[in-house]
Amino acid sequence: MRYSGAILDDYYSVALQLADWSRVPEVAFKVFNQPFRGSDEVIAALQGAGIICVMRERTSFPRRVIEGLPDLKLIVTGGMRNAAIDVQAAAERGIMVCGTKSAGYSTGELTFGLILELSRRIGFQDQQLKAGVPWQTVPGHGIFGRTIGIIGLGKIGSRVARIAQACDMKVIAWSQNLTAERCREVGATLVSKEELLRQSDFVTIHVQLSPRTQGMIGAADLALMKPTAYLINTSRAQIVDQDALLAALREKKIAGAGLDVYDVEPLPLDHPLRKLPNAVTTPHLGYATLDNFRLFYEGMVEDIRAWIDGKPINVIPAR
Repeated sequence: MRYSGAILDDYYSVALQLADWSRVPEVAFKVFNQPFRGSDEVIAALQGAGIICVMRERTSFPRRVIEGLPDLKLIVTGGMRNAAIDVQAAAERGIMVCGTKSAGYSTGELTFGLILELSRRIGFQDQQLKAGVPWQTVPGHGIFGRTIGIIGLGKIGSRVARIAQACDMKVIAWSQNLTAERCREVGATLVSKEELLRQSDFVTIHVQLSPRTQGMIGAADLALMKPTAYLINTSRAQIVDQDALLAALREKKIAGAGLDVYDVEPLPLDHPLRKLPNAVTTPHLGYATLDNFRLFYEGMVEDIRAWIDGKPINVIPAR
């Protein structure tokens, strides 16, 4: 049987080079390199598609989109979790959703890239030199001996803790179900949420977005932070009250923020975060490495091959 397939949001145009798609000759793929502008455009562009490969949470597949694609049989996502897919709606339509392996280190590395940019102003100083500024303009500060507060000690948070220890930082941590034993395993000290916010020079967020973490950091929480402290968010924007964060940055209640995630993605050109000098912004790069893309796309081919052969793997169940 022949299938029409779609590979979505291949912004870097690497999908066809990083995996052997000839392993699924039953599928004729169309590659989309640009983001869609809303559900109507998604539905119109993907009519007739039986198999769709999605890159993390770049394109949303709510119930309305799923119900608007009558030929859809299989969705494959990079990673084993994608909050942008209504898996329950897919299951009701008999559409299988599968995932892939992912690299566990890339977001932790980016987190420290943001920390170093905030503290040492590397990219800013580079821009200054290239703009013709004669020499040094703004002093940075070190991270040696500083306190990093990690919200969430899962795979990514634990890696951040290890990198922080290698930089001789003091590591403290908190999340709703975090235990002292888990903290000891990665060399962190368990504190309360309030203590973490008060003590930290850098607060970095590594919990998953869920109903109980949405809005976890609000205006009152930001007010507990030192005026010299920085907030880093490479998890999901909705964990932080965005209006409260913008106010804290504008009023310099905190020193700055390093952000890789936003309430609207791609970030609109007129978004105020693009204009704030104390916000370091990156376009959701946490997982965007060639190593990770290779795992994603190779895994997608494996999932499709297994599904066509009637032996599906890496199935993401409805909850």
